[in-house]
Amino acid sequence: MEWLASGLRRDICTLLYGEELRAQRLKSTLEAHYDRRLPPDRFYGALGELESKGYVKKRVEGLDDVCSLTDPGRDAVEAHYEWMGAQLEG
Repeated sequence: MEWLASGLRRDICTLLYGEELRAQRLKSTLEAHYDRRLPPDRFYGALGELESKGYVKKRVEGLDDVCSLTDPGRDAVEAHYEWMGAQLEG
């Protein structure tokens, strides 16, 4: 799962698991978690990469981009979760 090699991409997908978020809210939540500012080009680059690979979809609502996981994105997050659980148990 090459797309999960990036912690930022992995965290974006984790936050989108089970819900839609506005891109700015998603970025703010990550910045609070990392306790640092994310450069917009890095954040939107990661989001764009996830969208181009088919793991995230965006739609426009007013002035905002609203993001959600696709079925392949959900499947990949679940597979990664299972892998992490096995590593922590074993």
